[in-house]
Amino acid sequence: MSELTFEQMLEDSLKTIHTGEVVEGTVIDVKPEEIVLNIGYKSDGILTRNEYTNEPNVDLTAVVKPGDKMEVKVLKVNDGEGQVLLTYKRLAADRGNKRIEEAYNNKEVLKANVAQVLDGGLSVIVDEVRIFIPASLVSDGYEKDLTKYAGQEIEFVISEYNPKRRRYIGDRKQLIVAKKAELQKQLFEKIKEGDIVEGTVKNITEFGAFIDLGGADGLLHISEMSWGRVENPKKVFKVGENLKVLIKEISGNKVALSLKFEDENPWKDAAVKYAIGNVVTGKVARMTDFGAFVELESGIDALLHVSQISKERIEKPADVLKVGEEVTAKVVDFKEEEKKISLSIKAMYAPASKEEAEDDDADEVSVDIDAVIASESENAEQ
Repeated sequence: MSELTFEQMLEDSLKTIHTGEVVEGTVIDVKPEEIVLNIGYKSDGILTRNEYTNEPNVDLTAVVKPGDKMEVKVLKVNDGEGQVLLTYKRLAADRGNKRIEEAYNNKEVLKANVAQVLDGGLSVIVDEVRIFIPASLVSDGYEKDLTKYAGQEIEFVISEYNPKRRRYIGDRKQLIVAKKAELQKQLFEKIKEGDIVEGTVKNITEFGAFIDLGGADGLLHISEMSWGRVENPKKVFKVGENLKVLIKEISGNKVALSLKFEDENPWKDAAVKYAIGNVVTGKVARMTDFGAFVELESGIDALLHVSQISKERIEKPADVLKVGEEVTAKVVDFKEEEKKISLSIKAMYAPASKEEAEDDDADEVSVDIDAVIASESENAEQ
């Protein structure tokens, strides 16, 4: 019986392998784009970067080191150069498929970093399985620019699992909707009308601002932004600003807010400060053909009728006054319930003759203060 050569004995000691077989190997060399493994076969196994992961431009020396043990799948027993081609990502994908199937069946919430931002959505990778999240399922609202999600870790569930077509669809929207619904429920359980709460300016329009209360948005209407007049909300507030607001009304899931705090109400001491006969100073805020409205303080305007501006007759206020000009006048009428104050510059001067006094009386009789203020209020509301 012939003796076996050393080479024959060595070859007999090595295992045989087949395409598709899963083997364990030990890393003996690592390059940025290639890993060499001892798999107990007569030839070393080669694992390229493309067969290690789907992640682009990974430096393999940063993730694997000599001596590490890995399970891999055989792609080719002989690549034509006597080397064994291996894959790690396909083995991981096989196992990942099972992982994704379990997550789909159990409605498990998964986490992954966004690998790619595509025209129609986001791509994430879980255990080497690529999952697509359509733009319509990224958020609960329209997202014009998805680039902000690049590299970001996000949560989602699997809404479609079809391994035959390699179709794996993720859904982030339903998690956001569910979370907001829970936050909204918690918010409405703890707030009530009259409460003062903190919120963040979310959006600003011409008619008001929407305030995020942490579970629901409240509307701060332009008429509730100040005791005074606000012309343009965008000049007063900015998105992201934190505010303390008063909950004025709750109707279903709608919340009306206000910044008109009662302790800051300028009318609470107005009866004393603007009693009939008091001389006051203010600035012309706006003018009409019938008179000028003078701001005495933020939230309190008084009417200076055209007939009460000067001892001489004038056609319209703009002939002698301008917006922003400071004027001093006497309070000639005060109606607290209606929040109406009437001023007169002419009343500060004693009439020079009986005839002038009669003229003044005639002017005052002809002026319907309530009517002009009501007219101004209607015009402002329109």
